[in-house]
Amino acid sequence: MPDVGALLEGIRAGNRAAVSQAITLVESTSQRHRAQARELLTELGTTSTSTRVGISGVPGVGKSTFIEALGSRLTAAGHRVGVLAVDPSSVRTGGSVLGDKTRMARLATDPNAYIRPSPSAGTLGGVARATVQAMTVLEAASYDVVLVETVGVGQSEVTVAGMVDTFVFLTLARTGDQLQGIKKGILEIADVIAVNKADGDRQQEARAAARDLAGALRLVRGKQEWAPPVVTCSALEDTGVDDVWDRVGEHRAHLGADGLADKRARQQLDFTWALVRDELDQRLRHSEGVKAIRAELREAVLSGELPATLAADRIIAAYDQR
Repeated sequence: MPDVGALLEGIRAGNRAAVSQAITLVESTSQRHRAQARELLTELGTTSTSTRVGISGVPGVGKSTFIEALGSRLTAAGHRVGVLAVDPSSVRTGGSVLGDKTRMARLATDPNAYIRPSPSAGTLGGVARATVQAMTVLEAASYDVVLVETVGVGQSEVTVAGMVDTFVFLTLARTGDQLQGIKKGILEIADVIAVNKADGDRQQEARAAARDLAGALRLVRGKQEWAPPVVTCSALEDTGVDDVWDRVGEHRAHLGADGLADKRARQQLDFTWALVRDELDQRLRHSEGVKAIRAELREAVLSGELPATLAADRIIAAYDQR
């Protein structure tokens, strides 16, 4: 069992091994480890002045190249950068995106950067719990910029947007269908939008896509205090990346100290309920009463003998009778 006191000391000293061990601890679904994780996180506290940025994008947009370009610029400017990935596929397969470190080879070897693939936490809520707590560990280790990458598209974007200060959406210029595949919900939560791969003969096309997106945003968002800027960049050629970061800074300045504090407080409240749901899910999974009827219910539901509503009632009844 890890020694919580030693972990605390190592984290506060910025020791990478201690940071890795602590994140492994908070990712664990073991009841013993969860108790230790709560002790560790209570000692670390939740107060942080770090910049939390979520980064998502359509498939093939070049998120890893962009994060490496941005992260390298930030570390060169004196920042300590932590990168975490939220992978919804881990919910289905139990796996994690182990390719992140190989896709960001330069940043992975930077002494002022730390890259962590997403956990296999059983549920998207579990992944979110582990990611938020990993952020706390990184911030306690003096990483002043935390980039949270969401791998793929879907509910994970909403999850990530609920744990960061600024949500950046990366997209591509595609001839005639720039808006294709971008869900309205994404435009509603994005704070900054960047059209990537604006290089070579694609620059004109990228600028046209940016104009189209800006028009779509006006329709979706209407007149709001913050109008999400749409910019172009090329992570491969490392152009326009500074502009994206400047827009992140503008959004943070727009929130102001009070707005940022209020946003994080609301996120903590939402996270509280997410923790409750995750804990109840774990208790259901480990309930002896539920385990006793699981196989029987599975066969009955698969064969059509038992409707899902009744099966759910029986699971809850079995749990309540523990």
